[in-house]
Amino acid sequence: MPASRDVAIITPWYPNSQSPFGGAFVQAMVAATAPGCDRVTVFHCDPWKLRDESRLPAVEKAHKRLMKRALRSVPDVAGAELVYVPVPLTGRPSFAERAHSYAENLRLALGGQPIPADVVHAHVGLRGGFVALDNARPDARVHVTEHSTFLDQVLAQPDSREMYGEVLRRCTSFNAVGDPVREPLAEAFPEQAAKIGLIPNAIDFGPKRAEPVRELRRWLYLGSLIERKGVGLLVEAFATCHDKDPDLRLTIVGEGVLGAELTARVAELGLSDVVDFTGSIPPAEALRMIATHDLLVHPSRLETFGMTIVEAIAAGTPILVTRSGGPQETLAGVEEAAGEMIDVTDDPATISEGYWRLRDRFPAGLDLARAREVLAGRYSFEAVGARHHELWFSRERA
Repeated sequence: MPASRDVAIITPWYPNSQSPFGGAFVQAMVAATAPGCDRVTVFHCDPWKLRDESRLPAVEKAHKRLMKRALRSVPDVAGAELVYVPVPLTGRPSFAERAHSYAENLRLALGGQPIPADVVHAHVGLRGGFVALDNARPDARVHVTEHSTFLDQVLAQPDSREMYGEVLRRCTSFNAVGDPVREPLAEAFPEQAAKIGLIPNAIDFGPKRAEPVRELRRWLYLGSLIERKGVGLLVEAFATCHDKDPDLRLTIVGEGVLGAELTARVAELGLSDVVDFTGSIPPAEALRMIATHDLLVHPSRLETFGMTIVEAIAAGTPILVTRSGGPQETLAGVEEAAGEMIDVTDDPATISEGYWRLRDRFPAGLDLARAREVLAGRYSFEAVGARHHELWFSRERA
């Protein structure tokens, strides 16, 4: 029986000055669950990649000496405390090897002592779950949430697959954010399939936009500028739609390897005056952007959940989104009320045609208020926080 509601969160992703949007979903979960806990401490293990492998021994020596002097906690959301733990890495280690490095550096940060919390919640199986299990007290309850879109890469590595099986066996509970995550794990570890539950990401259903959307002309894309997100197809589709309606505008929020290529393509299309690239922005600013645009366009080719989609509906902003895995599950029952869903294809016309269908039935064909109410019951801070507390503290009633 836990002596207190003292919780530690272990995560490889969390917003910081260099990546203000990275791990925003983890910070949202902290905001959802910290109320009702006695204490929440977030340990963010963040890789520091070295290009020169020959310098690693010297860096590690200095790192160990400085860690004891520099490590401290700072205030975070909802009264939680945040401890930033840098992890020096070099080369291309496997996911299991990275997890060992993360675990060793967290142990260094803790002065060789176990995590003092009664409950430890880890994000992702190896760089969170294994790290937690390797550092938790023997009597602590260790819960793991998996979000990753790259599980196929993890499970393709023999040492990482073996470690993942160990995490599943040893943790107190294990949950995926949706079936696109759960199904490959259940297939890879059938003996543990019954243990893999489902708990979604937490979404802030705070104040809605000041004024309802009146026309669908200000498009917003929010995410990484990578191939998997379909942002290149979005640019081509927007160009086609802009030819038909020159009043359309597009804001692209995020960074990634396609940034320069997309900027050049927008210039080649003569759209630089109507397409705005903002780079990465803090989560609070992203929510403001959602609430001041007319339409969130999310053309991803694979999503395990799709937080920005639900954030848009929470704000009262319609969506145009691909059936990329998680969104079908996330929006089940309110797809047409919230906007338009389209297939994943290599043809930008799929996006542009979806936009015109949505515009033809806007606003009478949507019911954003009903969509918001339904999704709040599934994904609000209160709903998701209660589900985590039920897992974390269930023994209190025993």
